Order: sequence, then structure tokens, then C-alpha cells
Amino acid sequence: MSAEEAAPEHTAVRVALWRALHLRADAPPHVIEDELGLRIADPGEGWWERPDMDVDATRRTRASIVARARFVEDLVEELAEHGVDQYVVLGAGLDTFAQRRAADAVRLGLRVFEVDRPGPQAWKRRRLVGLGLDVPEWLRFVPVDFEGDWWGRLTEAGLDPARPAVVASAGVTMYLSEDAVTATFRLVAGLAPGSTFVTTFLRPVEDVEPEQQAQLRVAMAGARAAGTPFLSFYRPARILALAREAGFHERRHVSAADLEKRYFADRTDGLRPSRGEELLVATV
Repeated sequence: MSAEEAAPEHTAVRVALWRALHLRADAPPHVIEDELGLRIADPGEGWWERPDMDVDATRRTRASIVARARFVEDLVEELAEHGVDQYVVLGAGLDTFAQRRAADAVRLGLRVFEVDRPGPQAWKRRRLVGLGLDVPEWLRFVPVDFEGDWWGRLTEAGLDPARPAVVASAGVTMYLSEDAVTATFRLVAGLAPGSTFVTTFLRPVEDVEPEQQAQLRVAMAGARAAGTPFLSFYRPARILALAREAGFHERRHVSAADLEKRYFADRTDGLRPSRGEELLVATV
């Protein structure tokens, strides 16, 4: 395994840093409080001076990142209160739910499955150990090749497909072909009734706020240069249609306006998410 393969994804680090920057750059109340991802990433002094951490330029993107994280965690807790005790994080990256909210996970009887590529996941496990953070029995790391039988690896790790689960996929669909997106939708739609899938999706550039379009094009160019181009963009009607065709019984689009109303309504600083990335919630 090369050193590059054993390092965290650049995108995962960036998301972790944006979540930490929210606490440093934005006034309370904070949508989510997460500096643990920053500790795991360990980017070194002066990380906030990176061009991609520009406080003003990344304001709406940063708001979208923390809003989607909060929405997913709220949904997991809501469903767990009703007995859905399996939580799958696809492309987990530097997600810190299991560490920050361990007490809630135990209280709710959750089993958490973090699914990611072997190299970055092994790196994260070493960092958790180095920080003195235990890996509890209810947290399962599932190293997979997403081009292979990753679903089989997930069930081998203990996921019970006959019982409801919450499956979350944040910041992933843009890197997948539509065939891969459709295949994932169909797998999750095959879970037990009562299961819920929550995923983000990127809207086409022309749908994004005019002042955000240049930043999105820069992100697209950077992803392409890094060998991980953005492949899929969706308008709400299309992503809802894919979910219907995959077999989900209920489907809803969670827009940036919905997130703004839910998490940013009482703010006086104008912080609000971009409509560049929105969410789909689909129920089996």
C-alpha cells in the first residue's frame, strides 16, 4: 500500500477543517460543534491560512457542510428513538459522530458502521488510537473496495439487512457515475422496511447562486486535476426519480432553503447554506 493510499482523502480533510472553521469564524449558536475532526486530521499550524479556508470565500460552502452534518445526525437520532438501531456511514472519511456522540449512541443502542477505502480508514484508526480514543464494540470499521462487493463486506461486518437501518452518504454522489449512483440506491432500497437513505447531491453549476458559481468551477477543476472528477450533477426532480425507480416508497428533497429555515433562521450574520449541494431522504 502506498503512502498516498494510506493517507486521508484531501476532500475528507477539507470537510473536517471547514467544520472546525465554523467554530472559529462564525458566531454562535453553532450548527454543529466539531473540532475533533481537526485533531484527527492534524494539518499543522496555520491551517486556517490555506486558500481553501478563506473565511469569506467559503462562507456558504462551510454553512452547507455543517448543515448537512447536523441534518444527518438529527435524522439518525430521530429514527433511533423509534427503534432503528443500525447506522451506516458510506465514505465515512473523518466523520466523528461515533466519538463526539458516544453517549448518545450507547443510550440509543446504535451500531455504527463506517465504510471507507482501506488505506484512509487504517490511517484514521491509527490516529484515533494515537489520540487515546477507544474504538467501542458497537463501532465497526468496514474497509472496502467500492468497485467490488462492498455491500457483502458490510453484511459480513454485522449489518443485518433484515432489520431497518439508516444509511448516510454525504459528499459522495458527485464522484460516481449515474450507473454507480443507481446501483447504490437499489442496494439500500433492498433493506428492510423502515430503512432510510439520506444522501447529498450537487446541482448543476447554473442552478447555484451566481456568486458561488466561480467557486464551484474552481472546485470542479481541482477535483479533475486530482484525478477525482465530479461526474454527476442532479436537479431535484431527477434525483427523486432515481430514488423512485430504485424502489424507495417515500422520497423528499431537502433544499438549502429548508436547511436555512431549520438551522439558520435566527442568525443575524447572514450565514446560510448554498443551494449547490442539497439532500435527498428516501424511505424503504
